[in-house]
Amino acid sequence: MSLAPLLHASLLIQLHALAAIASLLLGGVQLWRTKGDRLHRALGRVWVSLMAVVALSSFFIWTIRLWGPFSPIHLLSLFVLVMLWRGIEMAHRGNVAAHRRIMQGTYIFGLVITGLLTFIPGRTMYFVAFGPQGATPLKLAVFAALVVAAAAAALHAARGARPAG
Repeated sequence: MSLAPLLHASLLIQLHALAAIASLLLGGVQLWRTKGDRLHRALGRVWVSLMAVVALSSFFIWTIRLWGPFSPIHLLSLFVLVMLWRGIEMAHRGNVAAHRRIMQGTYIFGLVITGLLTFIPGRTMYFVAFGPQGATPLKLAVFAALVVAAAAAALHAARGARPAG
């Protein structure tokens, strides 16, 4: 693993990756901790802002071009922006169940699944994770173990979340 490919990438890709990593970590905290209190709402605002930065910045990253400068990943960015809006709307309406489903789905589809796509060979995060020589069986096994552990922790967090008192 080396951060050199990311540090040598464009400033836009660095911003995108930093916001995505921060969103992934903060989203995990949000899934884990008590729901509905002032800190949850404050952290939620930060998370939504970070996710908006991730989604909006993606429209200016054109490493995979299938439709002009865009790719299916950009459809996920549109999905994220719509879901962020709907999640906020549901929270303001007091529909906590819909808010929870939307935000958990946005975390899973907008960060986790999309994040895994950044490890496609030839992309920046692939080289960050696997180095210039690429993936080896051992590196892939470690990567898979980390993904499974993170998924298990997120699932546990989502199921064990408590509403505020």
